[in-house]
Amino acid sequence: MAAQLVQTAMGFFDTVMMGRVGPTELAAVAIGTGLWHALFLFALGILMALSPSVAQLKGAGRIVAIAPLVRQALWLGVALGVFCWAALRQMEAGLTLLSVEPSIVPIAGDYLRALSWGMPPIFVYMGLRLFGEGIARTRPVLLVSLLGLAVNVTGNYALIFGHWGFPPLGALGCGTATALGMWAMLAGMVVMVLVDARYRSYGLFRQWTRPCWREMRSLLVLGLPIGVGLFLETAIFATVALLLGRLGAVAAAAHQVALNVAAMTFMIPLGLSMATTVRVGHAMGAGDPHAARFSGLVGIALSGLFMAIMAVLIFTGHQMIARFYTDDATVVTVAASLLRLAALFQISDGLQVGALGALRGLKDTRQPLVIVLVAYWLLAFPLACLGVYEGLGPAGPWLGLIVGLTVAAVLLNLRFWRLSARLG
Repeated sequence: MAAQLVQTAMGFFDTVMMGRVGPTELAAVAIGTGLWHALFLFALGILMALSPSVAQLKGAGRIVAIAPLVRQALWLGVALGVFCWAALRQMEAGLTLLSVEPSIVPIAGDYLRALSWGMPPIFVYMGLRLFGEGIARTRPVLLVSLLGLAVNVTGNYALIFGHWGFPPLGALGCGTATALGMWAMLAGMVVMVLVDARYRSYGLFRQWTRPCWREMRSLLVLGLPIGVGLFLETAIFATVALLLGRLGAVAAAAHQVALNVAAMTFMIPLGLSMATTVRVGHAMGAGDPHAARFSGLVGIALSGLFMAIMAVLIFTGHQMIARFYTDDATVVTVAASLLRLAALFQISDGLQVGALGALRGLKDTRQPLVIVLVAYWLLAFPLACLGVYEGLGPAGPWLGLIVGLTVAAVLLNLRFWRLSARLG
């Protein structure tokens, strides 16, 4: 949980620092962030097949099979990183076609091109990280995340505002700093794997393994539904950012503020969800479906409880939170109204991600993909569009998000309840 929170703090500091530059720059980073996060989570979802696979191998006592699987995941990470690098460098043309406000487009393009250089290292890092999580070795991940955050914040200070002899680069500097943070995390994680005795015992780097399609296929079969599901979930938020970009820089900037707060609170249940995946996977590998069901239900309950507390805090402190991000009075007013709406979907967001983690531990990924598709794109997206074109302003698309997250939470939890009961 702490590692997820630290990693998301990069986006928090990006948003706060860009908010000091101006609403247009903040809006550009908001739209750019939505796009690269959607692409990143699609690729990451494919790799996320690694942690339940490693967890089940460990639970079954098949330790020698773990290192070959992880090496194939690292090759897959390299391929995914190159794909994302190429895709991000073409995003500016797409923003123009989508009629985003012209003043925002070139700034967002600069940000995305600079950030694209961090894609290859971040996916190799994520392969190593997911290996660590699968064997329940999570503390090094936190330390490496802190290193990445330190590099990112220092780079932001130097490159966004032009300190220490560097020119003020604004959004370009923000993207560059984020890429540097990603390279730092890869370097830190490689060092951890080489020096930490618990990692070394698995012999990950004792031999060189060429890419093997047959071994990668098992990861892809399990991971593609996770990746598509994460993409569909994140893409709905990116789509809302694009819809609000049509309403101007103030609406897009306010959306980024509210979304960043929601993303920060989401990191705790996301960390719990990842832990739930591993605990459920260990239990299933050991042949104990009752323990798997219990671990899943505890993870879901903790996620929902935490987000209930966050809902109260956000709803009562929306004005103060908005003012922390920006000095622009207009942005503060709109962002505060969106934060009240964000408070309404906190519990649903926690319950749905908790259920997803439990289902991944059972290696159930296809049915959750269908649920996500229905909830976000057959319900939330039409409602979000309706909110824009019916003149509801920035609040309109967020009402669609509330509906989608609530439906997803109900259906995913019903799925885990029924499937785990059948297995038990």
